[in-house]
Amino acid sequence: MFFNILLALHSFLRWAIIVVLFINIFNSISNKNKPYSKLDRAWNLRLTIITHTTFLIGLIQYFFGDKGFALIKTFGMKEVMKTASLRFWVVEHFTGMLIAVVVITIASSVSKKTFSTDAAKHKKLMWLYIIAFIVIMASVPWPFRFNEIPWLRGI
Repeated sequence: MFFNILLALHSFLRWAIIVVLFINIFNSISNKNKPYSKLDRAWNLRLTIITHTTFLIGLIQYFFGDKGFALIKTFGMKEVMKTASLRFWVVEHFTGMLIAVVVITIASSVSKKTFSTDAAKHKKLMWLYIIAFIVIMASVPWPFRFNEIPWLRGI
């Protein structure tokens, strides 16, 4: 029961991350010639909080749930690395999301720094958001990649 709730929350928050990333990318592009505002900072903070929360839930699932570490204990690392679906859950999803969290955290740090122009800050943030978006899209277990997975899991 507990892990189903965590799975549903993890799945829902993935959509929140994607939406807020889209908003941040759009804001960085459309506001490139405007000052970096409190609203820009607020959207960046929302993204950071949602991303870190989702990652923490994912870590709980990885180490205590039925995917991730449990698959290593059940099949052994050699078998996990041979089987694409097991490798995805144990290595690829975790690594991709860790990279995305690091990039989003770097974006949060960049948003606090002073740049020569606000346009330069917006441009740097835009690229960091786009990189994070690409990594997330490649690392999410989409239904078209895994037939048994619905668009919203745990429900």
